[in-house]
Amino acid sequence: MTLEKNIDRNQTWSISQMCRDYDVTPRTLRFYEQKELLAPARRGWTRIFNYRDRARLKLILRGKRAGFSLDEIKEMLDLYNLRDGKQKQLEVASTKMRERLTALKDQRVELEEAIGDLENTIKVIDGMLKEKVAV
Repeated sequence: MTLEKNIDRNQTWSISQMCRDYDVTPRTLRFYEQKELLAPARRGWTRIFNYRDRARLKLILRGKRAGFSLDEIKEMLDLYNLRDGKQKQLEVASTKMRERLTALKDQRVELEEAIGDLENTIKVIDGMLKEKVAV
């Protein structure tokens, strides 16, 4: 992903530039457009992405990496359009992110337990194999 510092807010990008900059496929961008997460302008069949589209794509990718569903990401992005000074968006985002963080921490504990169980089971099996070989 490219850094967004020093980017002219009036600049536009093609779908191939967006794909290259964010390591996504054209199909992914079209899918996000279909789900109304992105809304690039059009010149004929050509999609023209602007600064807002780039910012939204960056947030979508971060949200996905954190485990949010596209519906949850859309809900948080759509709240940005409310005229309440972004207060509602921030409140909802904070609540959802805290919930997701708790879920991820719970998953980490479960994964650590599963890893420990597998490591112990492997030791037992390897010990049994060594006994068989020694006999």
